Amino acid sequence: MPAKYGFLSTYPPTQCGLATFNAALATHLNTTGGAGVVRLLARDNASGGIELDRAAPRVVHTWHTDLSGGWAGAATALNRFDVAILQHEYGIYPGDAGAEVLPLLRAVKAPTIVVLHTVLSYPDPMQRSILERMATTADALVTMTDTARQRLVDGYAVDPRKISVIPHGAGSHDGAPREDHDRPHLLTWGLLGPGKGIEWALRALALLRDCDPTPVYTVAGRTHPKVLEQFGDVYRDSLRALAADLRVTGDVRWTDTYLEAAALSRLIRSADVVVLPYDSTEQVTSGVLIEAVGADVPVVATEFPHAVELLADGPGLLVPHQDPEAMAAAIRHLIHAPGLPGRLTGLTGGPTLRWPAVAARYEALAGRLLATRSPVAASVPA
Repeated sequence: MPAKYGFLSTYPPTQCGLATFNAALATHLNTTGGAGVVRLLARDNASGGIELDRAAPRVVHTWHTDLSGGWAGAATALNRFDVAILQHEYGIYPGDAGAEVLPLLRAVKAPTIVVLHTVLSYPDPMQRSILERMATTADALVTMTDTARQRLVDGYAVDPRKISVIPHGAGSHDGAPREDHDRPHLLTWGLLGPGKGIEWALRALALLRDCDPTPVYTVAGRTHPKVLEQFGDVYRDSLRALAADLRVTGDVRWTDTYLEAAALSRLIRSADVVVLPYDSTEQVTSGVLIEAVGADVPVVATEFPHAVELLADGPGLLVPHQDPEAMAAAIRHLIHAPGLPGRLTGLTGGPTLRWPAVAARYEALAGRLLATRSPVAASVPA
């Protein structure tokens, strides 16, 4: 009998990359309709308007992370399933450095798979302790890149035998048409906030005003809800002011919304170049990066770890951080070199990185964990 999966994460209609990832993975593992989601929910979660696929699992319990002690009810809900898959990111679980995930893991009787979306090179002592204790308690750990796996092995006290590298899944954008346009279209999307490096992309855009025709740059995505709560729209306003100072206001389109899948596919396929100007040197996973590459759109990205790993053999160009001159040169190269964009596109690994294949790897991992359990332990009532 196929395993029934319980998932713990943020979840739509919450609007964040983690919720989107969890929904995609859960949907592709919910082949028998027996999966369920324990949803992490805080008052500052943005929500509204994001619809789930009909095959997506239902929410069976909500862990209100504004209150302490919610882990107990979440663990009880997860124990209704054969395998529990937990998404981990700093800031989504309550307690110091998300410490309440630890008693939850100890209370879950089913085999547990913890998916690590961030592995820090220089964690503070509490962050390090929480991750190492999670690794001790969990049955399996998943990183999405070899870079993250190596960072985990080199920098943390973890059992390397527990670690599997399963890439971030990519959706299929083949059904979205490529739109004809008169000007080269540059695109950045995702939740907006300091560290996204949009200011460097704007400076690069200003250096491309001698192009004929000049590019147009779309910045799509809502301001990150936590940024909005603490600082308002100061970052977006500063970007608009910078665009005015650089005299590129007319060349920038701002889309302040969280796009549905179909609308996002159309937007991605309309781009000639996806620009990822991130400031971070820590980012070992980027769903935006893999979706862009999966849609066969050339990428210009700063040298954050996931970009270095994915783009080293094509399909894109790497530039130093905070270097608008290098970014402008790379963009210029892509939009003017005959045939170059076509030679740079194509998802490394092809169909093996699409969501169905990625979900199959989680299914295989879960099967191995269940095989190591006794029949009594593996038969958790649903």
